[in-house]
Amino acid sequence: MKQPRIVVMAGSRRREALSRRVAQVCAQAVRDAGAEVELVDLDDYPAPLYDGDLEAASGLPEGIVRLQRVLHASDGLLVVNPEYNGSLTPLLKNTLDWCSRPNPADPERSGGKVYAGRAAAVVGSSPGALGGMRVLFHVRDVLGYLGMQVIPQQLAVGKAGEAVGADGRLDDAAQQGMLEGLAAALVDTARRLRG
Repeated sequence: MKQPRIVVMAGSRRREALSRRVAQVCAQAVRDAGAEVELVDLDDYPAPLYDGDLEAASGLPEGIVRLQRVLHASDGLLVVNPEYNGSLTPLLKNTLDWCSRPNPADPERSGGKVYAGRAAAVVGSSPGALGGMRVLFHVRDVLGYLGMQVIPQQLAVGKAGEAVGADGRLDDAAQQGMLEGLAAALVDTARRLRG
C-alpha cells in the first residue's frame, strides 16, 4: 500500500497561535505513524470573506485554487483548532467554504472533490483546561458534511501554552499517547480509503 499523504493545518493565523504549535506536534505524530505530511499555514492561502457575488464576478481566489490542489492531492486532513465562542474559527470556516466551491477552470481538483472520501481528524487547543473541547464537535460536523470520514479519535489539548515540550512532543505522556493513537488511526483510515 502507498504511503498516505496527510495535510495538517491550524485554524489560526496568529504568529504565536497555540494551535500552530500543537499542529507541529501533530504533524510529527502523523509522520511517525507512517504518512507523508504537508503542514499547511493558512497565511499562505489568503482569501476574502466568502461572497457569492464576488465569486461570480472574479472566480475563486488564487490562494484557494492552490489550496484546493493541495487538498486534492492528499489522502486525509488533520485540523488543529482553537475555540472561538464555543465553535470553530472564522478563518477555518471561510477556508473550508471557499475550498468547497467548484472551479470551472479545474473541475477535477476543486469543489467537493477535495474532501470526498478522505480521512479526517480533529484536535482542539486552548490556554484553558478544557482544551477547546466544544470546538471538536462543530469541526467534526462540518468535515463530515463535506464528505470526509472523520475518525472517532479526537484530542483536546488544554493549557496548550505549556503543553509542548522542548522535544516537540506533548509533555503529558497520556495526551501524547492519545495523539499517537489518533495519528495511527488517521493514517490507517486514509490508507484503507485511498490505498
